[in-house]
Amino acid sequence: MQDETGGAAPARTDLTADCGRCFGLCCVALPFAASADFAIDKAAGSPCHNLRADFGCGIHTELRQRGFNGCTVYDCFGAGQKVSQLTFGGEDWRSGSGEHARQMFDVFHAVRQLQELLWYLTQALELPAARPVRPELRRALDRVEALTRRERTELAGLDVTAVRQDVNVLLLRTSELARAGVGRGRKKERRGADLMGARLKGADLRGANLRGAYLIAADLTGADLRSADLIGADLRDADLTDADLTGVLFLTQPQLNAAKGSAGTRLPASFTRPAHWTP
Repeated sequence: MQDETGGAAPARTDLTADCGRCFGLCCVALPFAASADFAIDKAAGSPCHNLRADFGCGIHTELRQRGFNGCTVYDCFGAGQKVSQLTFGGEDWRSGSGEHARQMFDVFHAVRQLQELLWYLTQALELPAARPVRPELRRALDRVEALTRRERTELAGLDVTAVRQDVNVLLLRTSELARAGVGRGRKKERRGADLMGARLKGADLRGANLRGAYLIAADLTGADLRSADLIGADLRDADLTDADLTGVLFLTQPQLNAAKGSAGTRLPASFTRPAHWTP
């Protein structure tokens, strides 16, 4: 896919997990605590007891039934296969010393964040309203993509926070351009708002700024979220039944996976309807 600046943006398929080409990095590098999302405690750097010797998951088809909902929500945005096959050239975390494994996990954390930024930048480049900032978005995407391909030692020490801050300035400008004039006259600034359990059934949220909003268990049944900015919004157990998310800004598959929905939920074409949603 090429944008107007002449560059090729990453394909959406390059920014989603390909577990068959990864060494189970998320199953080892990440910690989790016994909760509604995970059935057990696991320390960072310790392999999950469900991880098989071939790096597959022993309960992949039964994760929700076994209490591992968090695993079905997570997506590395393609960082797992990039770190496994590109950065480390096919060397897995078991093939060297403990320092080798720790470095691999540090790199995975960094690249996962960079891949998420690439996801947002790719979405931004596709927006017609982003025309005024498209050259800057293109340059930012090229810079972040180049960072993901650095040597392992550089990636392990990379200041990803600074990179995120720079990109976020551009994403904010893109959001403002895309939401300009949408739903004019209604209160739309809900950035970082605490909307946990909020009753928003049928709400007109077109063009709303919901960046970083807490929408945990919110009732968004039938809500109109077209052109709303959902970057960083927490949609865990939010009810999106029959909601309209077509044209929504900066949505991710993990956000959808964490929510509830139905066959009547309208999604952008590039997203997959989660298997646990009601038919």
